Formats: sequence, structure tokens, C-alpha cells
Amino acid sequence: MLDWLKNINKEYPEFWKTYTSKFDKKSSRFVILSTETSGLNPDKDVILSIGSFAIIDNSIVIGDSFEAVLLQYKFFHDNGLSNEFLVESKMKKMGESDAIKLFIEFIGNSVLVGHHIDFDVEMINVALERLDCGRLKNEALDVDVMHRKLHDINDKQFSLDELCTAYNIPKSVRNSSAEDAYKTALLFLKLKSRLGIK
Repeated sequence: MLDWLKNINKEYPEFWKTYTSKFDKKSSRFVILSTETSGLNPDKDVILSIGSFAIIDNSIVIGDSFEAVLLQYKFFHDNGLSNEFLVESKMKKMGESDAIKLFIEFIGNSVLVGHHIDFDVEMINVALERLDCGRLKNEALDVDVMHRKLHDINDKQFSLDELCTAYNIPKSVRNSSAEDAYKTALLFLKLKSRLGIK
């Protein structure tokens, strides 16, 4: 009941203090976020990869991106799963702690955007808890919610593939967090324009 009390004099890691100090002003930078996870339960599953691109002035900035495969060997071992995905991936590989720290530095105070973004944010928050940090402070926008708002739809959620089809965004054969982030970025730019978001 008094969980907030234990955090009053808590000493946070330096990267977290730097992150929380960036929210004095609103950001004009959007960061598209997509994660691949081992499942859909933030309390039991882990992040396998993160893909992100920045959008500045209505342009996807490919050079302003973050992509990593998280080495989750313990999770795979404890659950009797193959780590073939980790071995075969050509993406930068790092431990969860390092990946989350670098990702937090990358996003800063940007507005996060994703497809069903609440899940991605919760997965990041659970990883941050393991690092003895607080929860993300970033504003977040969901392309599915934006689509439903544009078309006044309240009773259905749409998959990323369904949204890509609706907005003529090519599907790819491969499926990765970075490719999903790129497709989400294209969707966001179309929806942002149609909804008049600055």
C-alpha cells in the first residue's frame, strides 16, 4: 500500500537520472518503437529485440535509429528453448541491461509511437524494474488507436498487417522489430497527416 514511500530516498542509476532530467520541455522528435518478445506476458516473458527509428519534421531519419538483439540466454535455458534466433541474427547483440540503458539514452524525451504501444512500453518498464529504475515518462501514441479515431471505430483492433494493407504499405517477407518499426513509421506519417497532428 505504501510502495511509493520506499522510493522517496531511492538512489537511481546515473543513466536513469540523465533520462528523467530531459523532460523539462516537450520534444518534437518521435521515436517509433517495436519489440519482439518471447510471449505476451510482461511478468514472465522477455524482450528478444528492439527496433526503433526517429521521425523529425515528418521524415524518417534512418541514421537516427536503434536496433539490438537482447541476449536472453538464461530465459532460453530456463524454458528449454532454442537460442537459434540469437545465433543467426546479424543485428548488434547485447545483454538486457546494456540494451535497455542504450535504448533509454536513445529515446530521451521523445514521443514514443508504436502498434499496440502499451505492450512495448510495459515490456520496457518491466526490464527497467530489473535495473532498479522507475517507469518510462514518455508520451506514447498508438497507430491502431489513431486509425480507429480517424475512422470512428471503437469495437475492433487491427493488426499491423491489416493497417499496412489499408494504407498501401508493402508487407515484407521477413519479420523483425526493425522492419515492424519501419512499417509503423510509414503508417504513423500517413495517420499523423490525416489527423492533423503537428
